[in-house]
Amino acid sequence: MAATALLVALVALIPNVHKPDDAGRRAETALNAVATAQAAFKTSRDTYGSYWLSGGDGTLEAGRPIQAAGVEDLRSINCADGWVAAARIGSDIFLRSSVEDATAKAGVREVRRPDCISLEAVDSMLSDLGRIDRSPAPGTKPQRPAGSSLYRPSYHITPERNWMNDPQRPFLLDGLWHYYYLYNADYPDGNGTEWYHLTSKDLVTWKDEGVAIRKYQNGLGDVETGSTVVDYENTSGFGKGAVISILTQQDKGVQRQSLFYSTDGGFSFSSYEGNPVMENPGAEHWRDPKIVRDEAHGQWLMVLAEGNKLGMYTSTDLKGWRYTSSFERSGLGTLECPDIFQMDVDGDPAKRTWVLAASGNGSEEGRTTGVAYWTGTWDGTRFTPADERHQWLDAGSDFYAAVSWDDPRLTEGQRMQSRQVMGWMNNWNYARELPTADWHGGMDSIVRDIRLKTVQGRPALVSTPSKTLARIEGEPSSHGPEPITKEETAGLPAVQGGAYRLDLTIGQATAEERAAKSAESAGKGSEALLQFVSDESIFATVGYNFEDGAAFVTREPPGDAAGLAPLFTERRTASAPPRNGTVDLTVFVDHSSIEVFVNGGEQTFTSLVFPKSDEQAVKLVTGGGVLTLEALTYTPLLSTR
Repeated sequence: MAATALLVALVALIPNVHKPDDAGRRAETALNAVATAQAAFKTSRDTYGSYWLSGGDGTLEAGRPIQAAGVEDLRSINCADGWVAAARIGSDIFLRSSVEDATAKAGVREVRRPDCISLEAVDSMLSDLGRIDRSPAPGTKPQRPAGSSLYRPSYHITPERNWMNDPQRPFLLDGLWHYYYLYNADYPDGNGTEWYHLTSKDLVTWKDEGVAIRKYQNGLGDVETGSTVVDYENTSGFGKGAVISILTQQDKGVQRQSLFYSTDGGFSFSSYEGNPVMENPGAEHWRDPKIVRDEAHGQWLMVLAEGNKLGMYTSTDLKGWRYTSSFERSGLGTLECPDIFQMDVDGDPAKRTWVLAASGNGSEEGRTTGVAYWTGTWDGTRFTPADERHQWLDAGSDFYAAVSWDDPRLTEGQRMQSRQVMGWMNNWNYARELPTADWHGGMDSIVRDIRLKTVQGRPALVSTPSKTLARIEGEPSSHGPEPITKEETAGLPAVQGGAYRLDLTIGQATAEERAAKSAESAGKGSEALLQFVSDESIFATVGYNFEDGAAFVTREPPGDAAGLAPLFTERRTASAPPRNGTVDLTVFVDHSSIEVFVNGGEQTFTSLVFPKSDEQAVKLVTGGGVLTLEALTYTPLLSTR
């Protein structure tokens, strides 16, 4: 008996490696509930369901709530042959799948998954639950290459020299992203753009592949904006997996649509002998075709910019196009660079909707150029908006010609909940006046994740920096809480270089904090001013006014670029109500650009900026009274050049 008692006592001292801990037990209970629900769903509907506790997708519940007590988030993705689920408790994530009964802790052991769910889909699910890959992206370095010019960015796309403008939608083929932008090697002495090619494995670092589609090669003019698709089913006759680009060519002022095809994966293209595939009917503006696959109706869908309207065309083979309808809008000037896609509102597949977008001019609304969009329905021939009022994807001065895309490796549900977007960071009002001597045309924005979320009572596109950008982050430092007054806030980080990220939470001061101040500075502040300083002068300000519930950006031109004013110096403002008396700001800075995300991206501001030198600093003050810097994180960003 004594020996047995001793053995029991010794076992009690051994770490519990065979039994799950409390977090593991709670995760296992929740994942068992998912497995039970998936089995019932398969029996009743002959398919599997999707679920996301915090993302709005309750499809799997099918009238019976899943017991998720004890976990902070729970997600399940599905395909035709199975599912994978994950539960998060604190920083720990636990997984289970339809092909493995056991629960495993992420990062400790891989979980087998059905063949129809890719590793990328599982990684994306884990990312949604907070497991972000922060391993440095290959080829990144702490600083830009020595000798870089003052305004050359560290991590944004720019050409080495000459001119760039409209981005072209990226596509994925054999694990490699292909991206093109309009490029003019003859700028400023010669006209005409062509497609410049970059490739990437992560949408963070890029490899230069040179010009892929050259201008003035087929007698139809230069090569302008269009879009590219992978023709997996050989609907066009160029072979399965051929890369098809349909784009505008312009000759003697006449815009036509041409087809170029690639059989080497998008590295080189041939002009289709039947070009143009769409002859201009006599329109002045007839350009920028956006092509998507409309699977529900077994066709290709094209949206074409036609002045103050968007033309809708359909095709079965990408060569012959049939006009079906138009979407007309006044007050936005000449529309350009349209886009169309589907998304789930609030992550709910029952609220799946179409989004139609185009770049336009918002001057009648006190804005400048930008990307306007509408939500609605597409019935195979016509887009019908749910609301006649358009919204804007970005409130800044320099976000135009945006393209959006999804990752084909993800499940359908994931692709409908989130996609990515990138825009041209420039403005045609001053695009040719920028003080960049070694290249011209601005740059591309960072890649952003967008979701369709109910904001102030209506579906709106919410933008956040792509999670992949975590791979260019250096070591962060945290600051606060600190009072913010009319004087410079104490405890702010010393900025190292011109490429960094700031994450701030600002709140209105408490009564105790106000009482501690002098009579001169007492009182609740209403306006926070985050000032960006170079050589002791402010070149940009990101502000928030609690009284108005609005964020804003102002900026100043450098002394040698007075031609940028007056539009460059106009204040840009957007409504962004505070959350329980606080506002969250995320700011990406890259030498000559500032991108601001307010309250989780419910509003964004994209702006070119021009500091006087590489010596920079940040200040945080109020317009009067006292506010509170509840928290600030400063993160230096690596160079991808």
